[in-house]
Amino acid sequence: MSRIGNAPIILPKGVELTVDAENTVMVKGPLGQLTKQINKNILIERNADTIHLKNTAGSKDKKLDAIHGLSRALIHNMVVGVTKGYSKSLIINGVGYKASATANKLVLDIGFSHSVEVKAENGIKIDASKPNQIDIIGIDKELVGRFASNIRDIKPVEPYHAYGIRYSDEVVVRKEGKTAKK
Repeated sequence: MSRIGNAPIILPKGVELTVDAENTVMVKGPLGQLTKQINKNILIERNADTIHLKNTAGSKDKKLDAIHGLSRALIHNMVVGVTKGYSKSLIINGVGYKASATANKLVLDIGFSHSVEVKAENGIKIDASKPNQIDIIGIDKELVGRFASNIRDIKPVEPYHAYGIRYSDEVVVRKEGKTAKK
């Protein structure tokens, strides 16, 4: 039995949740709408303002227990996404490194011989108000995280001077440089 899967999901005011016959969950809120397909063996019960998920196979199958907890986490992330949204912050560190954002494009000057342009996916907003900080904002947690990871992979942080792109809460372990011999 999944402990996470048994926890109820509380729906805030202004959030609508619907489930169709194929177990497709649609969550609509003030920031937008998200849809996700949930496993058929997970029964979604709705009360007035809470959602409960039940594993129809019981605790016989460990794989279904894991899917039970995963399904609850996915639906909870959808509810939080349409009410508060998600954001990831990236820091650019390096001499002359900077970022600028237009409508749906991010332009990075990060030490290459050319500028790197990254087009934003649908549902993603890029804010580069500071030249060395990028904020990625959206309602889908998975999409925001994947897009931030793709930007970070363009220029990973090197361990000697910490030049590159990193998450704002990431700790970079720096290596000691070479020392001169006597």
